[in-house]
Amino acid sequence: MRAQGRHKPGTNQTQRKICDEWGLHAVEFATVPSTAMASVTDSGSEKMAEEERNANAEKLKEKANNYFKEKDYENAIKYYTEAIELNPTNAIYFSNRSLAYLRTECYGYALADATRALEADKNYIKGYYRRATSNMALGKFKAALKDYETVVRVRPNDKDAKMKYQECNKIVKQKAFERAIASDELKRSVVDSLDIENMTIEDEYTGPKLEEGKVTSKFMKDLMDWFKDQKKLHRKCAYQMLIHAKELLSKLPSLVEITLKETEKITVCGDTHGQYYDLLNIFELNGLPSETNPYLFNGDFVDRGSFSLEVILTLFGFKLLYPDHFFLLRGNHETDNMNQMYGFEGEVKAKYTAQMFQLFSEVFQWLPLAQCINGKVLVMHGGLFSEDGVTLDDLRKIERNRQPPDSGPMCDLLWSDPQPQNGRSVSKRGVSCQFGPDVTQRFLEQNKLDYIIRSHEVKGEGYEITHSGKCITVFSAPNYCDQMANKGAYIHLKGSDLKPEFHQFTAVPHPNVKPMAYANTLMQLGMM
Repeated sequence: MRAQGRHKPGTNQTQRKICDEWGLHAVEFATVPSTAMASVTDSGSEKMAEEERNANAEKLKEKANNYFKEKDYENAIKYYTEAIELNPTNAIYFSNRSLAYLRTECYGYALADATRALEADKNYIKGYYRRATSNMALGKFKAALKDYETVVRVRPNDKDAKMKYQECNKIVKQKAFERAIASDELKRSVVDSLDIENMTIEDEYTGPKLEEGKVTSKFMKDLMDWFKDQKKLHRKCAYQMLIHAKELLSKLPSLVEITLKETEKITVCGDTHGQYYDLLNIFELNGLPSETNPYLFNGDFVDRGSFSLEVILTLFGFKLLYPDHFFLLRGNHETDNMNQMYGFEGEVKAKYTAQMFQLFSEVFQWLPLAQCINGKVLVMHGGLFSEDGVTLDDLRKIERNRQPPDSGPMCDLLWSDPQPQNGRSVSKRGVSCQFGPDVTQRFLEQNKLDYIIRSHEVKGEGYEITHSGKCITVFSAPNYCDQMANKGAYIHLKGSDLKPEFHQFTAVPHPNVKPMAYANTLMQLGMM
């Protein structure tokens, strides 16, 4: 032990500290280099500054946590980011921001933050949870399984971790089985195995029925009322609608092109995401579809909302009733991976059968990818392309009857997002890209277009105008997932000038079935 009481009177606190650190008596202090005093002073100041930064970072984290609890994820991300700037070595900050990104569907950013959390602390178990969830959201099931294995190994008695590992392992095996089947080029359609004629409609069924196998105006009105009362359409009618929808959609080009006369208008709607009662509200506010009141629904009809079946069967019904005046485009959620994770597959299996989901998958693959109005306005779900030079003719040539690839024009049409700065950057979603106003301008000029309309992103006002008016986003699922408090919107386009007119609306009540009720258990996210 160092001797006590060896400092002579008059020795100041800094001098005593240096003496203690150097193991000197006060009489020896004179021999201490002057740089030592500066070093100790600087060291103390740096330590105090670091402690202050860390304390401020903690305050910012708590502020972000409060915003997160209020479901204000944008501000949560903002304050987690500020906390990280003050203390970039804290794994918790990255992990929490990762969860906020997951809630806003920025899966790419979520994955990056989970990885950075583990770089900061490789023993931080929640980091593995976050990274696994991010990879699940991106359909990277093998990568997710690896992280779940790590958690189970470290926490062998964690029931939740074990359940997620088993669920993920089941998906990986299922995907391997599906790939083995898909390699058979003679894969049969579900339609070939259905015996519609011998399906009987029981006497006790009092719901809507097709008239000689066809959709009528009366059938559609009865169907919407039936669904509104949370009743199920008879499976024979549902199968008939899907078979007819597949037949109709398969005859359409990948790029649908329509012409509005000067006196005509069309209503363009964005994502509806299984929010059936909000869909009914759109028809209440804007009128039912008809030959004089055409609609275009821009993808993401299903998933998340727990009335996805009601939404998609209603939309398919109107497509069959008004094939030349009711239009549907594919979104990134009209795909197997998304449906498996975000609820539609589970919903169809719960309300009907796995076989019916397989038929939905076949029908979704025939949904067109884009629509051009009067040769001037291009509509797609996601956005523009990872490379310059893509033409409308390239879109016409896309072979769309498949699950979307990981890159290329088909992927971009479903997944990309605009950004305010010029150029392109890595997608916040982990798929496709983000494109700037210069990219938009070059594409429009090359293809002699005025502007694009896309959806794919929640907007507080239901719509957003960016890229100097050349890129418009419309989103039609108000209070998305019962938590975002956003408005919904739809757009009127008149043939006379194609000037967009925006109409906003708010969410309406729905039965007490929560969003994501049918989603994969791995996607039930919680603050950890």
